[in-house]
Amino acid sequence: MGVKKVMVVGAGIMGSGIAQVCIEHGFETVLADISPEYAKAGAAKIEHFLQRKIEKGRMEESEKEKALALLRAASIEEGADADLVIEAVTEDVEIKKEIFRKLDVLCRPETILASNTSTISITLLAGATQRPEQVVGMHFFVPPPVMKLIEVIPGLLTSEETEKTAMETAEAFGKTPVKAPDSSAFLVNRLLVPMWNEAMFLVMEGNEPKDIDTAMKLGGNLPMGPLELADFAGLDTVLAVMTQMYTDLGEPKYRPCPLLKKMVNAGLLGRKSKTGFYNY
Repeated sequence: MGVKKVMVVGAGIMGSGIAQVCIEHGFETVLADISPEYAKAGAAKIEHFLQRKIEKGRMEESEKEKALALLRAASIEEGADADLVIEAVTEDVEIKKEIFRKLDVLCRPETILASNTSTISITLLAGATQRPEQVVGMHFFVPPPVMKLIEVIPGLLTSEETEKTAMETAEAFGKTPVKAPDSSAFLVNRLLVPMWNEAMFLVMEGNEPKDIDTAMKLGGNLPMGPLELADFAGLDTVLAVMTQMYTDLGEPKYRPCPLLKKMVNAGLLGRKSKTGFYNY
């Protein structure tokens, strides 16, 4: 099936970023959240970032208006006729399963249901629906408008047609899709999380975050240091990912650093709270 209309469920950093990708590439898009206020706030963030692109000479005013005309902040019910739904809510299994159950009832029988989860089994989420063959993972990376990769994760019962549509849609978003296994953390986070964790242990041992990030940017040729990236992703999200991986895989290298737990408990979540390993 060809995807023309998309609904993104969850208007936070990831959800609004994914919706921005959709409208910039010509897709009619509904941005939904648990309240109209959250959805409207997500849409306002998108408008802000598009305006910044204009100021930097990367977009014309006419392009911005054309993109925003494709965006609607609304309820889940108002996006029930979408061809593709991308769920982008918090990394909580029960919350995601409940959303998939609701989408399964609301959406048209042919609608593909995708999750942006970074760790949770697609097969598990598909099991909450009566359409497991039409459930797939489409894992974007933060920030979605900038990062070029999408991990496409088929579950045990995902059909070849659904996988093919997800791949083609990712390319239509201007991204490069790679097929990833339906195991905890897929491909990228399987490699990234141990680096995040080790960087946090180094901070706990008394090293400066800036020194750690500079070392990895210059010595590891990374565009952003691991602690900068963790702050950007949200330390609560990072902790949720690590906890899920440790639960699923049981390996010590995925055991969350105690400092990370303390910071999340203190409300130091990175950019979203203005304070994490750095102040913003």
